[in-house]
Amino acid sequence: MSGRLDVSGLSVALDTGERIVDDVSFGVPEGEILGLVGESGSGKTTVALALLGFARRGAGIVAGTVDVDGRRIAGPGAAAGGGARGRVISYVPQDPGGSLNPSLRIGDSVADMIRAHIGGDDVRPRVQEAFAAVNLPCDDAFARRFPHELSGGQQQRVAIAIALVCRPAVVVLDEPTTGLDVITQSRILAEVDRLRREASVTIVYVSHDLAVVGSVADRVAVMYAGRIVESGPSADVLFRPRHPYTVGLLSSIPDPVTPRQLRSMPGIAVGPRDRPPGCAFAPRCTQRVPACDQLPGLFQASAEHVVRCFEWTRTPQLDRLNRTVAAAEAAEAPLLEVRALQADYHGRRVVKEVSFAVHPRECLALVGESGSGKTTIARTIAGLHARAGGDIALAGASLAPFAAGRTREQRRRIQIVFQNPYDSLNPRHRVLDAVARPIRVLRGMSRADAATEALALIDQVRLPRDVAERYPGELSGGERQRVAIARALGAQPDLLVCDEITSALDVSVQAAVLELLAELRRALGLAMLFITHDLGVVASIADRVLVLENGELREQGQVNAVLSSPGDDYTRRLVAAAPRLPEYSDIHTGATQ
Repeated sequence: MSGRLDVSGLSVALDTGERIVDDVSFGVPEGEILGLVGESGSGKTTVALALLGFARRGAGIVAGTVDVDGRRIAGPGAAAGGGARGRVISYVPQDPGGSLNPSLRIGDSVADMIRAHIGGDDVRPRVQEAFAAVNLPCDDAFARRFPHELSGGQQQRVAIAIALVCRPAVVVLDEPTTGLDVITQSRILAEVDRLRREASVTIVYVSHDLAVVGSVADRVAVMYAGRIVESGPSADVLFRPRHPYTVGLLSSIPDPVTPRQLRSMPGIAVGPRDRPPGCAFAPRCTQRVPACDQLPGLFQASAEHVVRCFEWTRTPQLDRLNRTVAAAEAAEAPLLEVRALQADYHGRRVVKEVSFAVHPRECLALVGESGSGKTTIARTIAGLHARAGGDIALAGASLAPFAAGRTREQRRRIQIVFQNPYDSLNPRHRVLDAVARPIRVLRGMSRADAATEALALIDQVRLPRDVAERYPGELSGGERQRVAIARALGAQPDLLVCDEITSALDVSVQAAVLELLAELRRALGLAMLFITHDLGVVASIADRVLVLENGELREQGQVNAVLSSPGDDYTRRLVAAAPRLPEYSDIHTGATQ
């Protein structure tokens, strides 16, 4: 298997003329991995789809070429039809659960790809070989499973198996580990690296997380507003970033071992219709000069390192400040006590005799793999899930199992922010109404007073006032999550339960949300129970951490002590699997300054 990807002058535009991607060029040699990174809206996925000759509805490829192994995939002279897709170049989507046919057994999904591109009557050996190549069971019983019978990590491996079964020269991986727990993510990344080494597959790895990309990629290309603003060997881009946008992304990445003070970038990414003339990053940039009103070209920072910035020599070195973790105030009575909690899910015991306490103004993190019982505990505390045993007490008073049986005051004092703001906000309600509702229902304020306070909360979570009159469908994921936080704060809670609220956000938006939560804790004296699988996030926000495995508590303690010197084997595996920016010596260096 051999291959090379060449992209030249690639541009994708909306039907109305605005360019989503503009003049993107790069090459990836055989057996190398290119990391394509940037915030949502930067054009990463648009480029990824264009590599297969696709464009989303309402857009089209208007310029440039894509060649794989000398075969034209997109642009003038491209072969008609989709025969190259799957055979020459293949694609692994971010959400395998949504891309796998739910009515088709996984073995048949792989077999259909073989029949479409290779042919043959007996495809069973090839199906088994495809599963074995990604370390999945290759017996008939496994092949007969449906997608819903697999874990998220197994679904992702099946998607990779389908992409690789016809032995393409190039594979495009679009956010393949977003939302996965750290151990599953580590296994997927190990598979990607092994396939590159053993099969010489050329890989384009699309992600918003430079820490993940840095662990696998040979080269990195950073995109902003549809253009590549910096590219070069991983070592150069990660340790000698020259574009202020790259520095901003790196400053937003938490470290799972060393607690860091995250710094979010000001402003928001601009869409195709909102891009200013000249440098699109200029409105957010501290290095802006009058020349930035013109579009900068690509400057050569070193032999293989290019940057699209007039002031690249002024870009400061990356500075990440250590975070001071406050000691728990043990003398203060607990706000929340969970005693020997047990809970079931679909007839299976998923929480087993778990006990812990949350003190006033403390942030307690609950971590573990998918299926460890974290979300079940969060929902049980909020009164949204039945408990099979144990007790939950708020300020010393036992709580009824379900929210409907609790007093209005008890419901007010505990508020939950869910993982997916797309599902938790009513699409038919304006933002103002969504935020004002708990103020009226739980605090008894008039409609007019609730609206006034809702506007103040929208200000407090750093959203523009005009968001109040918009609907959830008009907002980005990060904006929706801030609305969900504002809605929870409307009740003036004592305890905020945050269930994986940053798992699907860009690192820059994640940093802004974590900064916001830290500010709110200081200003309002909030206690927080923070549910996550991301140990970097834990290190950046929590005071103490509890580690769960299969519904059982494995380890707990101060966050810096547990993450820097874990005492339990399972915790050690979690810490070892957590992505972090590698040391300079861990990356094979390319050009140097």
